[in-house]
Amino acid sequence: MSAGAPIYLDCHATTPVDPRVLAAMLPYFTDVFGNAASTGHPFGHAAHAAVTRARAAIAAALHAEPDEIVFTSGATESDNLAIKGVAFQHASGHVITAATEHKAVLDPCRMLAAHGYRVTVLPVDGEGRLDLDDLARAFAPDTLLVSVMHANNEIGTVHDIAAIAALCRERGVLCHTDATQTIGRLPFDVGALGVDLASFTGHKMYGPKGAGGLYVRRGCSLLPLFEGGGHERGLRSGTLNVPGIVGLAEALTLAVAEMPQDAAHTRQLRDRLWTALREAVPAVRLTGVDPALDPDHRLPNNLHVTLDDADGDRIAPALADVACSTRSACTSGASGPSHVLEALGRPEGGTTLRFGVGRFTTGDDIARIAAGLLESTRA
Repeated sequence: MSAGAPIYLDCHATTPVDPRVLAAMLPYFTDVFGNAASTGHPFGHAAHAAVTRARAAIAAALHAEPDEIVFTSGATESDNLAIKGVAFQHASGHVITAATEHKAVLDPCRMLAAHGYRVTVLPVDGEGRLDLDDLARAFAPDTLLVSVMHANNEIGTVHDIAAIAALCRERGVLCHTDATQTIGRLPFDVGALGVDLASFTGHKMYGPKGAGGLYVRRGCSLLPLFEGGGHERGLRSGTLNVPGIVGLAEALTLAVAEMPQDAAHTRQLRDRLWTALREAVPAVRLTGVDPALDPDHRLPNNLHVTLDDADGDRIAPALADVACSTRSACTSGASGPSHVLEALGRPEGGTTLRFGVGRFTTGDDIARIAAGLLESTRA
């Protein structure tokens, strides 16, 4: 690849903070620095007002009510609060999830299993889709919760969450979705989807790290994970991260307003990258749903592929300055094959690459990569 600045294509792991988001946050580090719980003086009142505005903005973006938004440190905490918060209100019970879930869902489910709860982990097909008939058969009289992610963080497969939530509602079972990869990237209407709980985080949508939230439908009761101050209606004690919350709201507001443009932009560049990879390595294999056949069930910015070792070695120089991932960033340090690929019946072998195209990716970036790939085929 021709010389130039490194190219960032790992937007499923994290995204850069949009300059407009940073500008919105900056006053809350210095000028408006009060504790949002200290409303007895102007400093705290101003911080509380900022949180109130942010909560309302996030609720509007999700078609929720402001009191249904609980602020957390990010999606991992939100997943834990949703899953454990539902389960721990019962001495025992049954939870259903899917084999391709993020570890932030699978690990809490394993912990529940270790404490006597029953957990069903449903398989997926070769494209990462959940069979709704499998889900229907899995329900039991003591099923408390179904937790299925909206879109997979590795292969980009989008689940039919509305259909999953409908099955839950028919049986009086709560439905949680980890929407980390979709809120801010795809339309997300809590009412239309019918979910009871939804996790999200700022840093996947050009907002700050360390700020996230959990949508909790009115009437849905959770046991808090920890005590200490009664913040967030007693569901999440701890001093609120006011700059992060302001940034989260600004990032989501911008993402919703610019979603059609962002989706079209990332989809076009993703498809150009896929074309360049196929021209360089005809034997490259796509993982997940084929976007040409079913674009609605794959994230518009996601590309996950597998090459054999020889082809991987051959094109490695072309990707030397490209930041991408073969695994979820949250598990990149772990040994062993990807649990997602194993669930698809495709144990990790050869070279696997996950690309996450972003708002700030340019056509020139993809052109540089394509030129480098073409050069690698001539070497």
